[in-house]
Amino acid sequence: MCAIWLVDADMSEVLKIDNVHKYFGKFAANNGVSFSLKEGGIYLLVGPNGCGKSTLVNCISGIYVPEVGNIYYRDADITSEDMYKIARRGLVRTFQIASPFLSLTTLENMLVALPDNAGENIALSLFKPTWIDSEISAVRRATELLKVLGLRHVWNKPANTLSGGELKLLEIGRALMSGAETILLDEPVGSIDPVLCHQIFSHVLRLRDELGITFLVIEHRLEVAAQYADHVFAMDRGMLVTEGTAEEVFEDERVIKAYLGE
Repeated sequence: MCAIWLVDADMSEVLKIDNVHKYFGKFAANNGVSFSLKEGGIYLLVGPNGCGKSTLVNCISGIYVPEVGNIYYRDADITSEDMYKIARRGLVRTFQIASPFLSLTTLENMLVALPDNAGENIALSLFKPTWIDSEISAVRRATELLKVLGLRHVWNKPANTLSGGELKLLEIGRALMSGAETILLDEPVGSIDPVLCHQIFSHVLRLRDELGITFLVIEHRLEVAAQYADHVFAMDRGMLVTEGTAEEVFEDERVIKAYLGE
C-alpha cells in the first residue's frame, strides 16, 4: 500500500503544464490541459484509450511541440526544447516497451546511460588518470541504484536474460543514471505478473522516499497503480476532467462515464 504522503504548500513546483493544445490535423489530442506536480510525489495520469495521455507525455518530454500552451520544468520554459536537452535538465521518460542493449549486462546498461563519460572520449581514453576516478564513481553509483531497485543479484547477467519486470526496473535505473530527478513512466507494469507489479511500485515508492524522485505514471492497471498514487489526474477526450485522491477520482461520475463510454 502507498505510504502516507502529504502535499505541503511549501513543496516546490517541479513541473507545470499550462493550457496545452496539441492537434493532429483538426483533431485536438490535447485540448487545454493544465496541471502541476509538486516535487517528490507519485502522480497517476489515467483515462480511456485515445484520451490524450500519451500525446501529453510526448509533449512534456519533447517528442511533440504543442501548438498552444507552455510546459515549465523548474520554472524554465521547455515547450520547444529538444528531448535530449529536456533529459539533461533531469526530466526523463521511459517507454512502454523496454529497449536496453540486450547483449550488455545489467551493470553495463546502467553505465551506458551516463550523460558524460570521459572514458568514452577518444582523446581522453588513452590517458587513464583522466577518467579512472569518474569510472569508479559511476560503478559505485550504478551498484547502489541496482541495490535500491532489487537488481543487484543480476548485475552481471545480459539484459536478454532478464524477466519483463526486471527490464522495467532497468529502464528506471537507466533514467536515474542519466541524472533524472523527475521520471515519466509509461505503463511500468504493462504485461507484468501481478505479484511483480506490486514489487515494481514498491521500488518506485522507495525511490520517492529515499531519493526524492518525482513520478508521473501512465498506467492502465488501475487496481495496482491507484494504491501507490499520491494524486491522480483523469483525462477524457483530450481534456483534464478531474483530479484528486484515487478514491475521489474513481468515484467521480465523469470518470466512470469516460471508461464506460457513455
